[in-house]
Amino acid sequence: MPSHPLPDAWSTTPSGKLRARGLGLPFEGLCGPCNAITDVPGVRVGYVTLIEGHGPLKPGKGPVRTGVTAIVPREAERMHEPLFAGFFSLNGNGELSGTHYIEETGKFGLPITLTNTHSCGIARDATIRWAVDRLADRFHDDFALPVAAETYDGFLNDINGFHVQTGHVLEAIENARGGPIEEGSVGGGTGMKCFGFKAGSGTASRRVSQFGADYTVGVFVQANFGTRRHLTILGRPVGTDPELPQMRENTADTELSSIIAVIATDAPFLPHQLKRLARRATFGIGRTGGMANHGSGDLFLAFSTAHDDPGGGALRSLSFIPDEDIDPFFEAVVQATEEAILNAMIANADMTGRDGNFVPALPHAAVRRAFGLQP
Repeated sequence: MPSHPLPDAWSTTPSGKLRARGLGLPFEGLCGPCNAITDVPGVRVGYVTLIEGHGPLKPGKGPVRTGVTAIVPREAERMHEPLFAGFFSLNGNGELSGTHYIEETGKFGLPITLTNTHSCGIARDATIRWAVDRLADRFHDDFALPVAAETYDGFLNDINGFHVQTGHVLEAIENARGGPIEEGSVGGGTGMKCFGFKAGSGTASRRVSQFGADYTVGVFVQANFGTRRHLTILGRPVGTDPELPQMRENTADTELSSIIAVIATDAPFLPHQLKRLARRATFGIGRTGGMANHGSGDLFLAFSTAHDDPGGGALRSLSFIPDEDIDPFFEAVVQATEEAILNAMIANADMTGRDGNFVPALPHAAVRRAFGLQP
């Protein structure tokens, strides 16, 4: 274990679940005060978690193991102002709406929502409803193309029951908060698994000093990917440990795997640079053993809160970090993505879902054993 106490927010979630640093794992880089995407000023996260029922699947009735996550990039009164953004698809067997507009213009607006595959549409539409109701004067004669993303939770959840409703999405957006946030089986990550272990929502951050200023890079993942034997933690092969518990299933595991990564920063970057940042999530995923399987939707969004409204009506002058000085930010994305995935797995517990399908939590003892750490 570390020779000095870690800040509480680095070690545990607000509900007391142990995070990866709480196990004593030797991560590289300096994280922010909460080691979360919310370390980027103005960024907030909200969840609605839906867990109901047990036993055989009854479509429309349950069991329910799902939810929705909202990532709110700035305060509501400025939500109509677009943010510079970049998008990258490592493997496109998934959905992240609004990407055509992001590719075309390099910007987006409104809260980002993450949920299960068959609820992605309602999350998108509910976000527009939120904008029309909350920002009515801005959307009277305008349109909205919000970002909504998904991963598949049908192994544990009644995914065809459409349990995520408009009210849940609105609640997640309205309840979004800064500071330390929960991880694991919460929000859109409730029914997800990773490398054959329970996973879901995870986050981490890194601080970068450049040109006399301190910046933050925060990453949030909805992790639902990977094959057990490939699991690697900070370079140590953990997935081949014969003592690890196995999933139990009464329905076929279809190996539908995906990961959504949302990268936020307060560093001033242009859209093409944010696309470059989004690409670097690939290496953080690869460090854990992810390989972007054919059935995987590996979709990454990066945005910057640094600039005011980059809209029309006047000539604009913008400051930005030169491409030649971007490498420390690449490293920050890689490190924070890796740690966010591990947090999603470590801050978690066993879960039994539809038809008795069971996904074990990653045993903390096995992780400590791989690093020679004491319990």
